[in-house]
Amino acid sequence: MDSEESSFVRLEGPQGLQDGGSEMTPEQVRQEIERYKELCSAVEQENAALQKEKEETEQRIQQVKNTIELIQENIQQRNPLEDLIQSLQSEIFLAKEEKSGLKQEKEMLEEKLEEMRKKGWEDPMMMLPALPERNLVFKGLVTDKEDMNKLMLTPLIRYPLQGGSALITFEKAEVAQRVIEVKEHTVELSNGESLEEPDRCRMRVQASPVDVLLPSALEIGLARSSKSILVSGLPSRVIPEDILLDKLELFFSKTKNGGSEVESREFLDDCGQVVLTFVHDGVAEQLIARGQVQVPIGKAKYKLKISPYMRGEVTNIQFQPSRCARTVLLSGIPDVLAEEPMRDALEIHFQKESRGGGEVDTLGYVPAGRRAVAVFGE
Repeated sequence: MDSEESSFVRLEGPQGLQDGGSEMTPEQVRQEIERYKELCSAVEQENAALQKEKEETEQRIQQVKNTIELIQENIQQRNPLEDLIQSLQSEIFLAKEEKSGLKQEKEMLEEKLEEMRKKGWEDPMMMLPALPERNLVFKGLVTDKEDMNKLMLTPLIRYPLQGGSALITFEKAEVAQRVIEVKEHTVELSNGESLEEPDRCRMRVQASPVDVLLPSALEIGLARSSKSILVSGLPSRVIPEDILLDKLELFFSKTKNGGSEVESREFLDDCGQVVLTFVHDGVAEQLIARGQVQVPIGKAKYKLKISPYMRGEVTNIQFQPSRCARTVLLSGIPDVLAEEPMRDALEIHFQKESRGGGEVDTLGYVPAGRRAVAVFGE
């Protein structure tokens, strides 16, 4: 009964009735009505709050149900997830093994590279790939594979000629041999014309073989300079040679460019490259390690190649006599004609087959009182 009574709002009687049973005035009735309205409003608010709490409780219950369903689904899918996890772990393990193998291979290659670098500094032949690039034209003959390690030399023989002599080269070796066998030849100077002094229409010349010394064995020692570098890739005909050397010395003298004080400089005319020699050791090695540098020359920058400078020195050479098969030395030529008419007279005479001659390839004549040097390229 106590609980049922507590759920009802107790209404007190009107003040007038409690005090003596007299009737309430209209004002008192109005106040009482207002008080009941406030009580009703409070009850409605409490009811709305209870309804809101009920809805929130239902939402929480639904969330709990959803969570339970999700957990049950995860429990059912537990085995496929485990297989996927194991597969990923296996791939990670294999990747780690491969990474370890690659790391070991990298270390081995670095050790080999360092060893090759050390050998390169000790053995000059190992430095040949670092030498400057040059355009080459192959004019030789293809040899067998077993002859590839042999050094092939093209002779450049200088043969001194005294005044009153000539060198004549025939197209065929047998013609030169016939001329040499005759030894003395009478050459017509008038070309068939009669002169007042017949003795001056002819001259006698002596023919002899041309013997030269050719190298049969050659030893060359190569040494890499520790203070010098070879600079290639230079621009051609941009600035004069002396100005180019000044600019290179100025650039490579600065420490910020990796250089130092330059002791000497040399321009190689045959290849258009420059040799720079530094005062201190170690500078050349650092520049060679860089390989290439950009140097401002004139109004542009050029990428120049830095290479070791190799010095070659002949340590041993052996010679053997050799006879020129197609060339003959003519001596005893008197000074009776100008240079060009004498050359023509000699060539006309020795081209005639009736005189034992043949087709002339080349002829060089040195008048009396002069000297010259003939160069044999083959």
